[in-house]
Amino acid sequence: MSTERIREHAGQGATTVAAHRRRLRADRARQLADLLRHQLLTGGFPNGALPHETTLATDYGASRNTVRQALDLLRAEGLVERQPGVGTVVVAQKYPHGLDRLMGLAETLHEHGRVTNEVRTMGPAPAPAPVAERLRVPAGADVLYIERLRRLNGLPLSLDLTYVPLDIGTALLDADLENTDVFHLLEAISGQPLGHAEITLEAVNADAHSAAVLQAPRGAAVLMLERLTHLADGRPVDLEFIRFRGDRITMSGLLRRSL
Repeated sequence: MSTERIREHAGQGATTVAAHRRRLRADRARQLADLLRHQLLTGGFPNGALPHETTLATDYGASRNTVRQALDLLRAEGLVERQPGVGTVVVAQKYPHGLDRLMGLAETLHEHGRVTNEVRTMGPAPAPAPVAERLRVPAGADVLYIERLRRLNGLPLSLDLTYVPLDIGTALLDADLENTDVFHLLEAISGQPLGHAEITLEAVNADAHSAAVLQAPRGAAVLMLERLTHLADGRPVDLEFIRFRGDRITMSGLLRRSL
């Protein structure tokens, strides 16, 4: 191998090693950010301030640079902030939303404050084919369509789009939707309890309308919960598309393994 080729090969090797080290450092920072995120979302820092970077480095066996990168990731998520003379403090709170029980939002978050609903749109509308199929109504039949902005302690939390069969939905037109969960109203109107729901959860980018209503940056990631709720007798009565602000909600559940 010529001297030039040896130098070229050595240079490529050095670049590869440097890139590998950067990737490892980024991986470690992401891993540490995941651990710290769990701590701050579950009250692991009760005084609202994270330990000093040196303490974090010691506690987690990480370098100061890795700690700084991890804190930068959490800062970019809007969870922490650097305050002169104080250090890194928690500036955002995410509220837990369970996925293992069928409950309305006010029931789920009652320990964290008051949920209020702003009814933005409500009225009969022809059911799009996928909605009609899932609610088991004739294609094109009218259903009750409801759009609500839901707030927790005054802060925008979710934008809910709801479809209800009209024979049940008509009674909702005169109901107090601003202060009452739809689930309670459906049970009262139908005379039977809710039974089960099918859910799908995914991350989507906020469209211009959703972002404006939720007061979130346009294109920001939101958690989309699609839920089809059935009465105890199996009839589907509530199809919802719920967009949660991802920086204000965290989903959790208890899963058991069965083969």
